Amino acid sequence: MNETSHIGLLPNGLADTLNPDAAWESDSIEGLMAAFAAFGYDRIKPPLVEFEESLLDGPGQAIGSDMFRLMDPVTQRMMGVRPDITPQIARIAVTRLANAPRPLRLSYGGQVLKVRASQMRNERQFTQIGVELIGAPELAADAEVVTLAWRSLSDLGVKGISIDLNLPTLVPTVCAGLGMTEADAEQARLALDRKDAAAVAEFGAGIGEGIGDLLGQMLSAAGPADKALAKLQALDLPDQAKAEVQNLAQAVDLIQAAAPGLSLTVDATEFRGLEYQSGICFTIYSRGVRGELGRGGRYVLSSRETATGFSLFGDSLMRALPAAKKPQKVFLPYGTTVSEADAVRAQGHATLQGFVNETDANAEARRLDCSHIFINGQVRETN
Repeated sequence: MNETSHIGLLPNGLADTLNPDAAWESDSIEGLMAAFAAFGYDRIKPPLVEFEESLLDGPGQAIGSDMFRLMDPVTQRMMGVRPDITPQIARIAVTRLANAPRPLRLSYGGQVLKVRASQMRNERQFTQIGVELIGAPELAADAEVVTLAWRSLSDLGVKGISIDLNLPTLVPTVCAGLGMTEADAEQARLALDRKDAAAVAEFGAGIGEGIGDLLGQMLSAAGPADKALAKLQALDLPDQAKAEVQNLAQAVDLIQAAAPGLSLTVDATEFRGLEYQSGICFTIYSRGVRGELGRGGRYVLSSRETATGFSLFGDSLMRALPAAKKPQKVFLPYGTTVSEADAVRAQGHATLQGFVNETDANAEARRLDCSHIFINGQVRETN
């Protein structure tokens, strides 16, 4: 292995993004940020690295295992590289913006780094883009963020979007209402989350036939939103669980009214990746695209304020968009004046200036991968 090939190696899960993909990703992110701004979300920019305890506060408690840690040589305190931007937004909301009027609408876009990749996502570094709506406990807030996710992605050009609504608090609420022990409740949650019908049936047989039947019916109550909700509402659930299902049904009505073209599903027993969520949450998919495009939902800040929002994952987003087009460049042969070059760029073209007197300007333009050339005062295709 020579020295050049050695320095070209990158750690697993990290990659260089080259032209035209880098520009296409940047343009796509800015398009999303503009869509968020149109709904009143103010853009903020947290640092890539901060003190460990700040990143692990509030909703950050669930991300400690994903975080790279390093020692600050100045303060001798442990710092972390953010694996998720949401906890940083929460920190800003309860500190720098503690006195800002609520509800607080914030948006962000930046790089995150995780210790390990997941089965569905090979990338450990990627762009995270999203919004947080803080201090709005109403169901209308849940509907707004779901609708905003759908509309911003649709406007960007993502096709076949579907959003799966989840209620990670429902299973624990049902288990508590049925008087189950913590150990049994955890076993039930894991079996339901894995969609393991055999394990659910076996577990139910051990604690009581009625409970086992109820858990099995909860497992089957998943699919298109209207049908899944009808099944959930027909179950004999504890009162608090019934109230949670009713809230979910009301949120679905609001979302369907605001996003009539959205494919909406419900899976109330889903839990993986939703450890810090405290209410209605959701996962965003695009038909034919590996991995989820994003996740969102309701959670509680360290100040006990409630918030909801979503995060989009740049790597999955780029797989959901049409392939990036190679940018068109105009070759400016040696001797092109500054005023001529400015006039070409004023027409919206990207230019590439020649530095030597070319014997064949067309051949030089093709060598430099330019689609057009400026010649005799006009922009023409290369030949």
